[in-house]
Amino acid sequence: MSSRPPLAAVLFDLDDTLHDDTLAYRQAAQRVACDVAAERGVDAAALLAAYVGLAESFWKNLSSAHFGTPLAGVRATMWARALAAVGLEDAALAERCGAAYNGYRKDYLQLWPGALELLETLRAAGHKLGLLTNGFAETHREKIALLKLEDAFDEVFIADEIGMLKPDPRLFAFACRRLGAAPAASAMVGDRYERDIRGAHALGLFTVWVNVRDERVPAGGPVPDATVKAIGEVEGVLPFTRNR
Repeated sequence: MSSRPPLAAVLFDLDDTLHDDTLAYRQAAQRVACDVAAERGVDAAALLAAYVGLAESFWKNLSSAHFGTPLAGVRATMWARALAAVGLEDAALAERCGAAYNGYRKDYLQLWPGALELLETLRAAGHKLGLLTNGFAETHREKIALLKLEDAFDEVFIADEIGMLKPDPRLFAFACRRLGAAPAASAMVGDRYERDIRGAHALGLFTVWVNVRDERVPAGGPVPDATVKAIGEVEGVLPFTRNR
């Protein structure tokens, strides 16, 4: 660690790193499921479970092949499949569910405690900040605005705008170049081991795993340089910052 140059740039993931995206999407999906249950008499819990399973599978298996696919249509399709799982075949209802879900989700968007303060502290210390997300511009530009993060970063890197996905080391290299920082003088902060930590580690960034789900490093996988439980703990594990 002592051989590293002073920290020049810090890259941050967005969802479940800077805000509780899991809470937001599940709460929104639950409200939709309850609306449908009240209207059609189906089991709300079963509908919710079906949708959550489909959504998690989509994001887990996300690839560049999904670039250019409108997320509004993806969500309507997922709701159609979830509705079918509880015995409802109704394309119009699926469209309404997708629209309602998008509206409800905005009600739950809020930063984790300490997130904004961390960003402000790092920028005040002279570090370049980049937001690096596998999300799509269609939804994430609005999400960034709703979270009031538009002015918090020097650069924002969204997967479909850049044409690459984490954990591709080329994406981390691209972000470092745009921020004018060598990988050895950069850090990556994220909650997903495979997407945020493994790719950044391969390029030589200092990696900080925000392990909000209390997961374990996969067998044989590189150990993060630091692991924390909450975003507010990140500053304390960056020992090569310029102001230390």
